Amino acid sequence: MNKKSITILILLIILIIASGLWLSKNKWLSYLFEPRQSSLPQGVDLGNLEDKPGNQATTSREENIKTIAENFSIPWEIIFLPDESLLLTERPGNLVRIKPGRREKIEIEGVEHVGEGGLLGAALHPDFTNNNWLYLYLTTRTGEGLINRVERYKFIPEENKLLEKETIITDIPGASYHDGGRIAFGPNNFLYITTGDAGEDQLAQNTSSLAGKILRLKDDGSIPEDNPFDNEIYSYGHRNPQGLAWDSKGNLWSTEHGPSDLNSGFDEINLIKKGENYGWPLVKGEESRKGMIPPIIQSGSEDTWAPAGLEIIEEKLFFVGLRGSALYSAEIDGEKLENLKINFPESWGRLRICRQGPDGFLYLATSNTAGRGSPKEGDDRIIRINPEILK
Repeated sequence: MNKKSITILILLIILIIASGLWLSKNKWLSYLFEPRQSSLPQGVDLGNLEDKPGNQATTSREENIKTIAENFSIPWEIIFLPDESLLLTERPGNLVRIKPGRREKIEIEGVEHVGEGGLLGAALHPDFTNNNWLYLYLTTRTGEGLINRVERYKFIPEENKLLEKETIITDIPGASYHDGGRIAFGPNNFLYITTGDAGEDQLAQNTSSLAGKILRLKDDGSIPEDNPFDNEIYSYGHRNPQGLAWDSKGNLWSTEHGPSDLNSGFDEINLIKKGENYGWPLVKGEESRKGMIPPIIQSGSEDTWAPAGLEIIEEKLFFVGLRGSALYSAEIDGEKLENLKINFPESWGRLRICRQGPDGFLYLATSNTAGRGSPKEGDDRIIRINPEILK
């Protein structure tokens, strides 16, 4: 073997050892499903991230904003399994399991994909590692027309199967528009569910209707004893709430779409309290009436966020906008929000999902294939962002 061959062999050995050391220190979630570098939006200064204390960045600047998976059909929710693989719902009715270099689909029976309806929210039970319960919010069709419901399954990750379907709640009014759809377990292990007004705005003020509400249930669908109206309703007067998240003090926050006619705008971030009326359709924006709760912040008449997924990390609130096509951030100060910022405007188009992964990064998903966006090659996609670059 000549000197040149020996040199090449030594270099290959060094490269293999270095790669092994790197992989041993980084969970596979950081390079899930053939990640590739996204183009960095203009105006984003990544700075010297390696020198920031406590940051979760890799040593590579490009690792802080990356497309990790693409070519989805209208993603609506992301949840993380204990093994850190992803489950993603697609509105046409698919539950997609994403693992390194591989994705598997389960078609959910009974899903009616009409307009904004379809397979929407998803949540794992807080004790998923023991009971394997997965909850799905979906639109379906009955003899009476469209309805929404929440189903519970036993999900077997090893076999990628859904078993033992149970209906947790049904007969939530459904329509081509305003179906709500976000579900999440709160700190008290109750299940919270957002519902839209289903195009009949007066239903939001009717505490006998499940439309235009945030609902609260026990994990088996039964009603908590302290629910304010002796039914499933936790708060009312909502138009189309799309995001749920709790802060470190246990306060519940929600995103909500404002009017979509010529008076577009007036999108809201609300602080949700039990039994309260949030005003739709009687008030909007900064308008107020006795007994109705105004938003903590709202977009005003000149701007439309169409806010969707919501996440809270420490004392910072993040939400994404569909029409706003941006990642928004604000600082939580008690029951106030300060320093609202618009991040990555128009960088990826319409954004539906905002979730923090077990690695501390934010996972966003686009919604450009839903009929209102302008899909580009690779849409729809999942983008991973290091929240440290947004400080």
